[in-house]
Amino acid sequence: MSYLYETHLHTNVGSRCGISSPEDYIPAYKAFGYTGIFVTDHFFNGNCAIDQSLPWERQVDEFLQGYLRAKEAGAKAGLDVFFGWEARLGNDEYLVYGLDRNWLLQHSEIVSASHTRQYELVHEGGGAVIQAHPYRERDYETAIDLWPRVVDGIEGYNLHDSVFEDQRSRDYAARWNLCMTAGSDVHDVHKLDDRKPFGIRTAKRLSSAKEYADLLRAHRQLELSIPGEELRNPRFSLELPVRLHEAG
Repeated sequence: MSYLYETHLHTNVGSRCGISSPEDYIPAYKAFGYTGIFVTDHFFNGNCAIDQSLPWERQVDEFLQGYLRAKEAGAKAGLDVFFGWEARLGNDEYLVYGLDRNWLLQHSEIVSASHTRQYELVHEGGGAVIQAHPYRERDYETAIDLWPRVVDGIEGYNLHDSVFEDQRSRDYAARWNLCMTAGSDVHDVHKLDDRKPFGIRTAKRLSSAKEYADLLRAHRQLELSIPGEELRNPRFSLELPVRLHEAG
Protein backbone atom coordinates (compact mmCIF):
# COMPACT_ATOMS: atom_id res chain seq x y z
CA MET A 1 0.00 0.00 0.00
CA SER A 2 1.22 3.52 -0.79
CA TYR A 3 0.03 7.03 0.03
CA LEU A 4 -0.36 9.75 -2.59
CA TYR A 5 0.40 13.45 -2.01
CA GLU A 6 0.17 16.69 -3.95
CA THR A 7 3.33 18.69 -3.22
CA HIS A 8 2.64 21.99 -5.02
CA LEU A 9 -0.70 23.80 -4.74
CA HIS A 10 -1.86 27.45 -4.61
CA THR A 11 -5.02 28.95 -3.14
CA ASN A 12 -6.70 32.27 -3.82
CA VAL A 13 -6.01 33.26 -0.21
CA GLY A 14 -2.22 33.40 -0.18
CA SER A 15 -1.39 33.52 -3.91
CA ARG A 16 -2.32 36.50 -6.05
CA CYS A 17 -2.53 34.16 -9.05
CA GLY A 18 -4.66 31.61 -7.20
CA ILE A 19 -8.13 30.91 -8.58
CA SER A 20 -9.58 28.22 -6.33
CA SER A 21 -10.45 28.53 -2.66
CA PRO A 22 -8.76 26.23 -0.15
CA GLU A 23 -12.01 24.31 0.36
CA ASP A 24 -12.48 23.70 -3.38
CA TYR A 25 -9.45 21.41 -3.54
CA ILE A 26 -10.60 18.92 -0.92
CA PRO A 27 -13.32 16.97 -2.78
CA ALA A 28 -11.28 17.00 -5.99
CA TYR A 29 -8.20 15.44 -4.42
CA LYS A 30 -10.31 12.95 -2.51
CA ALA A 31 -11.85 11.90 -5.82
CA PHE A 32 -8.39 11.50 -7.33
CA GLY A 33 -7.47 9.10 -4.53
CA TYR A 34 -5.00 11.36 -2.76
CA THR A 35 -4.04 10.90 0.88
CA GLY A 36 -3.04 14.53 1.33
CA ILE A 37 -1.97 17.84 -0.14
CA PHE A 38 0.64 20.47 0.64
CA VAL A 39 -0.61 24.07 0.40
CA THR A 40 2.36 26.02 -0.96
CA ASP A 41 1.12 29.54 -1.59
CA HIS A 42 3.45 32.15 -3.05
CA PHE A 43 5.58 33.60 -0.27
CA PHE A 44 6.08 37.28 0.52
CA ASN A 45 9.01 37.52 -1.91
CA GLY A 46 6.84 36.14 -4.74
CA ASN A 47 3.34 36.59 -6.15
CA CYS A 48 1.81 36.82 -2.70
CA ALA A 49 -1.72 38.11 -2.05
CA ILE A 50 -1.02 39.36 1.49
CA ASP A 51 -0.71 43.06 2.29
CA GLN A 52 2.94 43.48 3.25
CA SER A 53 2.37 46.82 4.92
CA LEU A 54 0.84 44.92 7.83
CA PRO A 55 2.84 44.02 10.95
CA TRP A 56 4.83 40.80 10.47
CA GLU A 57 2.69 38.68 12.78
CA ARG A 58 -0.47 39.78 10.95
CA GLN A 59 1.12 38.99 7.59
CA VAL A 60 2.04 35.50 8.76
CA ASP A 61 -1.41 34.82 10.17
CA GLU A 62 -3.15 35.96 6.99
CA PHE A 63 -0.73 33.96 4.83
CA LEU A 64 -1.53 30.83 6.85
CA GLN A 65 -5.26 31.12 6.26
CA GLY A 66 -5.16 29.27 2.94
CA TYR A 67 -3.52 26.30 4.63
CA LEU A 68 -5.67 26.44 7.76
CA ARG A 69 -8.93 26.60 5.83
CA ALA A 70 -7.86 23.69 3.65
CA LYS A 71 -6.78 21.75 6.75
CA GLU A 72 -10.16 22.28 8.43
CA ALA A 73 -12.06 21.16 5.33
CA GLY A 74 -9.66 18.25 4.82
CA ALA A 75 -10.13 17.01 8.38
CA LYS A 76 -13.87 16.71 7.78
CA ALA A 77 -13.32 14.78 4.54
CA GLY A 78 -10.41 12.59 5.61
CA LEU A 79 -7.74 14.35 3.52
CA ASP A 80 -4.46 15.32 5.20
CA VAL A 81 -3.35 18.91 4.61
CA PHE A 82 0.19 20.16 5.26
CA PHE A 83 1.86 23.58 5.14
CA GLY A 84 4.64 24.86 2.92
CA TRP A 85 5.34 27.85 0.70
CA GLU A 86 6.92 28.84 -2.61
CA ALA A 87 9.64 31.48 -2.37
CA ARG A 88 10.95 33.49 -5.32
CA LEU A 89 14.60 34.55 -5.48
CA GLY A 90 15.18 36.36 -8.75
CA ASN A 91 14.29 34.10 -11.68
CA ASP A 92 14.00 30.94 -9.61
CA GLU A 93 11.48 29.60 -7.11
CA TYR A 94 11.75 27.22 -4.17
CA LEU A 95 9.30 25.04 -2.29
CA VAL A 96 9.95 25.07 1.45
CA TYR A 97 8.57 22.33 3.71
CA GLY A 98 8.69 21.39 7.38
CA LEU A 99 8.42 24.79 9.09
CA ASP A 100 5.47 26.40 10.86
CA ARG A 101 3.91 29.61 12.17
CA ASN A 102 6.19 29.86 15.19
CA TRP A 103 9.28 29.54 13.00
CA LEU A 104 8.02 32.24 10.64
CA LEU A 105 7.22 34.63 13.48
CA GLN A 106 10.84 34.36 14.62
CA HIS A 107 12.43 34.61 11.16
CA SER A 108 11.12 37.59 9.24
CA GLU A 109 14.58 37.81 7.64
CA ILE A 110 13.69 34.82 5.47
CA VAL A 111 11.85 37.16 3.08
CA SER A 112 15.06 38.89 1.98
CA ALA A 113 17.47 35.96 2.46
CA SER A 114 19.91 34.98 -0.28
CA HIS A 115 19.88 31.49 -1.75
CA THR A 116 22.55 30.31 0.65
CA ARG A 117 21.04 32.00 3.67
CA GLN A 118 17.57 30.66 2.86
CA TYR A 119 18.99 27.13 2.80
CA GLU A 120 20.86 27.68 6.08
CA LEU A 121 17.85 29.14 7.88
CA VAL A 122 15.47 26.46 6.65
CA HIS A 123 17.87 23.68 7.60
CA GLU A 124 18.50 25.19 11.02
CA GLY A 125 14.74 24.97 11.57
CA GLY A 126 14.56 21.36 10.40
CA GLY A 127 12.94 22.13 7.04
CA ALA A 128 13.83 21.30 3.44
CA VAL A 129 14.22 23.27 0.20
CA ILE A 130 13.24 22.02 -3.26
CA GLN A 131 13.82 24.08 -6.39
CA ALA A 132 10.51 24.24 -8.21
CA HIS A 133 10.43 23.74 -12.01
CA PRO A 134 14.17 24.46 -12.47
CA TYR A 135 14.14 24.70 -16.27
CA ARG A 136 10.85 26.57 -16.69
CA GLU A 137 11.04 29.12 -19.49
CA ARG A 138 8.59 32.03 -19.49
CA ASP A 139 8.66 35.51 -20.97
CA TYR A 140 8.88 37.06 -17.49
CA GLU A 141 12.21 35.27 -16.83
CA THR A 142 15.61 36.52 -17.98
CA ALA A 143 17.59 33.32 -17.33
CA ILE A 144 17.46 29.85 -15.83
CA ASP A 145 19.33 29.99 -12.52
CA LEU A 146 20.41 26.75 -10.85
CA TRP A 147 21.75 26.44 -7.29
CA PRO A 148 22.48 22.73 -6.75
CA ARG A 149 24.48 23.13 -3.52
CA VAL A 150 21.75 24.92 -1.57
CA VAL A 151 18.76 22.67 -2.24
CA ASP A 152 17.66 19.26 -0.99
CA GLY A 153 16.31 18.32 -4.41
CA ILE A 154 14.39 19.57 -7.42
CA GLU A 155 10.94 19.25 -8.91
CA GLY A 156 11.48 16.79 -11.76
CA TYR A 157 7.88 16.85 -13.00
CA ASN A 158 5.57 19.87 -12.98
CA LEU A 159 2.12 19.62 -14.56
CA HIS A 160 2.39 23.19 -15.92
CA ASP A 161 5.66 22.60 -17.76
CA SER A 162 6.41 20.93 -21.06
CA VAL A 163 7.96 17.49 -21.41
CA PHE A 164 11.07 19.23 -22.73
CA GLU A 165 11.43 21.50 -19.70
CA ASP A 166 10.94 18.65 -17.25
CA GLN A 167 13.40 16.40 -19.08
CA ARG A 168 16.04 19.08 -18.73
CA SER A 169 15.23 19.28 -15.01
CA ARG A 170 15.64 15.53 -14.60
CA ASP A 171 18.93 15.54 -16.52
CA TYR A 172 20.16 18.26 -14.17
CA ALA A 173 19.09 16.22 -11.12
CA ALA A 174 20.97 13.19 -12.45
CA ARG A 175 24.16 15.23 -13.01
CA TRP A 176 24.12 16.54 -9.46
CA ASN A 177 22.65 13.45 -7.80
CA LEU A 178 19.64 15.41 -6.53
CA CYS A 179 16.42 13.77 -5.40
CA MET A 180 13.28 14.65 -7.34
CA THR A 181 9.67 15.44 -6.53
CA ALA A 182 6.57 15.84 -8.69
CA GLY A 183 3.73 18.32 -8.27
CA SER A 184 0.87 19.93 -10.13
CA ASP A 185 1.56 23.61 -9.35
CA VAL A 186 -2.21 23.88 -9.45
CA HIS A 187 -3.94 27.27 -9.15
CA ASP A 188 -7.39 26.32 -10.43
CA VAL A 189 -8.96 23.02 -9.40
CA HIS A 190 -11.16 23.05 -12.51
CA LYS A 191 -8.05 22.76 -14.69
CA LEU A 192 -7.71 19.25 -13.26
CA ASP A 193 -11.02 18.10 -14.78
CA ASP A 194 -9.32 16.52 -17.78
CA ARG A 195 -5.92 15.86 -16.22
CA LYS A 196 -4.99 13.95 -13.12
CA PRO A 197 -2.58 15.81 -10.85
CA PHE A 198 1.08 14.91 -10.36
CA GLY A 199 2.39 13.91 -6.95
CA ILE A 200 4.58 11.65 -4.86
CA ARG A 201 3.92 8.33 -3.17
CA THR A 202 5.21 7.17 0.19
CA ALA A 203 5.20 3.71 1.74
CA LYS A 204 4.20 5.20 5.10
CA ARG A 205 1.44 7.75 5.69
CA LEU A 206 2.98 11.12 6.51
CA SER A 207 2.18 12.47 9.95
CA SER A 208 3.48 16.00 9.32
CA ALA A 209 5.22 18.30 6.88
CA LYS A 210 8.34 17.85 9.02
CA GLU A 211 8.32 14.13 8.27
CA TYR A 212 8.26 14.92 4.55
CA ALA A 213 11.09 17.42 5.00
CA ASP A 214 13.11 14.72 6.75
CA LEU A 215 12.70 12.43 3.72
CA LEU A 216 13.91 15.20 1.43
CA ARG A 217 16.88 16.07 3.65
CA ALA A 218 17.90 12.41 3.61
CA HIS A 219 18.01 12.69 -0.22
CA ARG A 220 15.65 9.75 -0.58
CA GLN A 221 14.55 9.09 -4.16
CA LEU A 222 10.78 9.25 -3.97
CA GLU A 223 8.22 7.34 -5.98
CA LEU A 224 6.61 9.82 -8.39
CA SER A 225 3.06 9.78 -9.74
CA ILE A 226 2.78 11.34 -13.22
CA PRO A 227 -0.46 10.17 -14.90
CA GLY A 228 -1.25 11.51 -18.36
CA GLU A 229 2.36 12.42 -19.16
CA GLU A 230 1.68 11.83 -22.85
CA LEU A 231 -0.98 14.59 -22.90
CA ARG A 232 1.47 17.39 -22.17
CA ASN A 233 3.02 19.83 -24.60
CA PRO A 234 6.20 18.09 -25.84
CA ARG A 235 8.32 21.22 -26.15
CA PHE A 236 8.45 24.82 -24.98
CA SER A 237 11.65 26.82 -25.17
CA LEU A 238 12.61 30.48 -25.29
CA GLU A 239 16.30 29.49 -25.27
CA LEU A 240 16.99 31.38 -22.08
CA PRO A 241 20.60 31.32 -20.84
CA VAL A 242 21.37 28.78 -18.14
CA ARG A 243 23.44 30.02 -15.18
CA LEU A 244 24.88 27.44 -12.81
CA HIS A 245 25.77 28.79 -9.36
CA GLU A 246 28.08 26.31 -7.67
CA ALA A 247 28.77 28.46 -4.60
CA GLY A 248 26.81 27.84 -1.48
